[in-house]
Amino acid sequence: MAQMTGGQALARSLYREGVRVMFGLPGVQMYGIMSALRDEPGIRFITTRHEQAIGYMADGYARAGGEGGFGTGLVVPGPGLLNAAGALSTAYSASSPVLMVSGQVQRDYIGSDVGMLHEVNDQMEAIKPITKFQRRALQVADIPQAVHDAVLAMKTGRPRPVEIEIPPETLEEWGEAELLEASNPLKASAPAQDVEKAVEMLTSAERPIIFAGGGVNLGDAHDELKAVAEFLQAGVVMTGEGKGAIDSRHPLAIGSALSPGSPTVEHIQTADVVLAVGTRLVRSGIRPDQTIIQLDIDPDEIGRNFDVHGLAGDAAATLRSVLDGLKSTGAPRESAADHIGTVRDAANALAPNTQPQGTILASIRDNTPDDTLFISGMTQVGYYSRSHWKTYGPRSFFTSGYSGNLGYAFPTGLGVKVAQPDKPVVITSGDGGFLYSSQELATAVQHGINAVVVVFNDNAYGNVSRDLDNKWGGTYGAELHNPDFVEMAEAYGVKGMKVDEMDAVGPAVSDAIQMDRPVLVEVPVGRMPQPAMFRGSDPVK
Repeated sequence: MAQMTGGQALARSLYREGVRVMFGLPGVQMYGIMSALRDEPGIRFITTRHEQAIGYMADGYARAGGEGGFGTGLVVPGPGLLNAAGALSTAYSASSPVLMVSGQVQRDYIGSDVGMLHEVNDQMEAIKPITKFQRRALQVADIPQAVHDAVLAMKTGRPRPVEIEIPPETLEEWGEAELLEASNPLKASAPAQDVEKAVEMLTSAERPIIFAGGGVNLGDAHDELKAVAEFLQAGVVMTGEGKGAIDSRHPLAIGSALSPGSPTVEHIQTADVVLAVGTRLVRSGIRPDQTIIQLDIDPDEIGRNFDVHGLAGDAAATLRSVLDGLKSTGAPRESAADHIGTVRDAANALAPNTQPQGTILASIRDNTPDDTLFISGMTQVGYYSRSHWKTYGPRSFFTSGYSGNLGYAFPTGLGVKVAQPDKPVVITSGDGGFLYSSQELATAVQHGINAVVVVFNDNAYGNVSRDLDNKWGGTYGAELHNPDFVEMAEAYGVKGMKVDEMDAVGPAVSDAIQMDRPVLVEVPVGRMPQPAMFRGSDPVK
């Protein structure tokens, strides 16, 4: 053991676990860790302007494959942690590995309810529904184990946010602490007998398909999924979270248009065996009487929505085992590319560019590099992109999962850009959602986070306004008074642009990417129609 402050024990433990970037907001209870981070050159500290951005940026960083494999945030206790809770709910819904480090009130006052600064009685209970692990470290010696156990829990099984909290005097005082080796849990395949049964089912299938969810991206199982698909000549359907599981240009890629009655859903329902990988199978279009093999790292998800043959294990490891089993049964099947191409073309035909969402989305995709990372905001173009944005690589498309948080897109995209600074990052947001966190323009400038945000301005919470008009007798409470977005961007030191023509959005985004600086592109729009493809359709993991 060595003598160190609690802040030093925390900073050094985080570094050992692979943390190289920390998003946070300093506060009075956090001076012990801030001074330690100042003296830890291996960790870059990015100061945000609101705690919600801390959680969102950590989430984006994690899902984009940032160094260390997870995102890390630092908040003061009470209101700081609660402000970050909306972002943690998004990370929880998207199975994103985020480590949130929170302060606490002084040790002797925890649970006393006497009104200490930032006091929230048992904040661990408040945060428990949106974290998979919580731990309070009260002594310097407790800190390395708390960090180790939190990261181990986050990396074991289904990745989800975790939280540790430390009182201020614990961070400031000196004590003995033993630093631990980094967590490195085994990523195991599903049990052999379950794999053998799945191989038998797939070998016997005449019309297999693969249904790829977010677990393919989180489990980095893209190569393994493609190999199994090519051996079986099975078409691959991707959920919103699963986009990028296979290149949209691959002959076996079908797409993500999963609303009722779509050609994609019709094709799913013709399959005699569905291999579902890393998905809850919510609103999947699968019939209850179909034969399903469900592969998931979380055994609690297996069979939640359908009767299935379960494969509880790591996606990449299990798919490798499945592929080995398939290869032992014979040669790969004859190409089904022509048939799959017919289904894909029929689905793509339902993305008419006569609708403004389709025109704008096609314009952006046609004018951005293949490796563009796209954040699908809670806005009309973002909704449309779940079905129709083409993804050409893994971890390249980001949604808010079933949490559906308005305002998540801009800060999440900043975190994505921090994780992947050499790739173009394009963020789509509505005017209402953008103003949740527009102050993070300052963060982008201060820290050189050169993402492009496209703000669609209809001076309303447009989805709500349209629905109230169409279904509830008239809109109410959904109109907005907005600033001049271009002038606001320029005031922060961000390049501002305005585009009035829908098919000019893509060229403007292309120009913005080339500037290699933070850019805001405002697109004034009117009310957009609800695409037929989205009636009754919700995001699917």
